[in-house]
Amino acid sequence: MESGMQLSGGQRALIRESWQRLSGSPVQHGLVLFSRLFDLDPDLLPLFQYNCKQFASPQECLSAPEFLDHIRKVMLVIDAAVSHLENLSCLEEYLCNLGKKHQAVGVKVESFSTVGESLLYMLEKCLGAAFSPEVQEAWSKLYNAVVKAMQRGWETLPEGD
Repeated sequence: MESGMQLSGGQRALIRESWQRLSGSPVQHGLVLFSRLFDLDPDLLPLFQYNCKQFASPQECLSAPEFLDHIRKVMLVIDAAVSHLENLSCLEEYLCNLGKKHQAVGVKVESFSTVGESLLYMLEKCLGAAFSPEVQEAWSKLYNAVVKAMQRGWETLPEGD
């Protein structure tokens, strides 16, 4: 990962501490994140199809067992990033491949800014007063590093594999 993305020791501590508060209910917090995502960009809903079934509403999607599995996976990716704050580069290949998968199902790079906004919204709602400007800045830095690695999956041409 980018060596330029340096989180300070204090920022790493803020991320770990805030994530620890949320780690007991990943699906519940993921539902907050994805509810906000669909509020901000309802056009993302059709990207989530399981067994060729199109969801009629965000609520239908958010209650589908397959989508709840997706939420668990997203929260595991965040957990992996938090667990590897000292050495995010070890996740580079995984995140690059995750970017390729998202591109293959029609996700646009631009949508990641909305996901980032939704992540910060979830953190703010779930952390309450513990969501300080410093916590927001630390998470923004981490999220941007993760997205940059995923975007490299877009930039890798399939012929080069």
